[in-house]
Amino acid sequence: MKGTTFNQLTVFQTIVQQGSIRGAARTLKMAPPSVSQSLKHLETALGLPLFTRSTRRIDLTEAGQLLNERISGAMSELQMALETVQALSDKPFGRVSITLPRFAFQYFLKPVYGEFCERYPDVQLEISVTDEAVNLLDKGHDAGIRLGNLVEPGMVARAITAPMKDALFASDEYIAKEGMPTTLSELEQHKMIQYRFIASNQLAPLTLINNGQDVPIQMPTALIVNDTDAVVDAAEKSLGIGRIVEPMVHKQLESGTLKPVLEECWYPYPGLHVYFAQNSQKAKRIRVFIDFLIEKGQQLYGA
Repeated sequence: MKGTTFNQLTVFQTIVQQGSIRGAARTLKMAPPSVSQSLKHLETALGLPLFTRSTRRIDLTEAGQLLNERISGAMSELQMALETVQALSDKPFGRVSITLPRFAFQYFLKPVYGEFCERYPDVQLEISVTDEAVNLLDKGHDAGIRLGNLVEPGMVARAITAPMKDALFASDEYIAKEGMPTTLSELEQHKMIQYRFIASNQLAPLTLINNGQDVPIQMPTALIVNDTDAVVDAAEKSLGIGRIVEPMVHKQLESGTLKPVLEECWYPYPGLHVYFAQNSQKAKRIRVFIDFLIEKGQQLYGA
């Protein structure tokens, strides 16, 4: 592999992460022909094609998949080594990428990320909102936010919110028409506003607590949505019983716009956590971002 450089491998990894040469060019702030040329040099050095190309797609070949798997850890270590030295500089700089589900963005990150950008103007924040449980290293993310029980194994995790519960709620109009369920058996006769995960295409299962035991609940479907705001909106329109983590509907419950249903049975979750690879905090740009999230979690979210 004589002649292969760190920069060529960086370009290759970025093409994988962005899914296109143009996307990699935007991320790397390079001209697309320069990205193509770098990839061509790498393929020439290896003697193998790394991608199959068509007018609409670019896909990894078997060689490309193997190379991506083998270099991911090493490239991260090299990048961290460089950034450890660069961290001797007074000001953090560079790109920080975070992945998180939409409700975590709405509840936690949306109110505070502007302050981070103002505090650290030389750090370029990239926010990826998805309900997919992604591998940070494979996708090129520096950190993620998930409920504590969903953090991928092997990651360092720090709590940034207090524990929360999976709330059930309904409008006064719905309750007047259909009645308020007072037992789990009665609940199963009511219609649920179901949430479908975009990434897995699966409906979110419902589990409640009864006498200290986890109880899976099956309910007829009122309608299915893949957006947390739509769950609340449909409940406000009296279409069925909604369910979502309590902070996302706290204002409506507090104001009485929506009423809690079987609150004593709500399932507990360990709260949102920021998670990251073991050595990533050595990079100042990542360290200040994680410290910022923890700071805001303590100030605003009861962590």
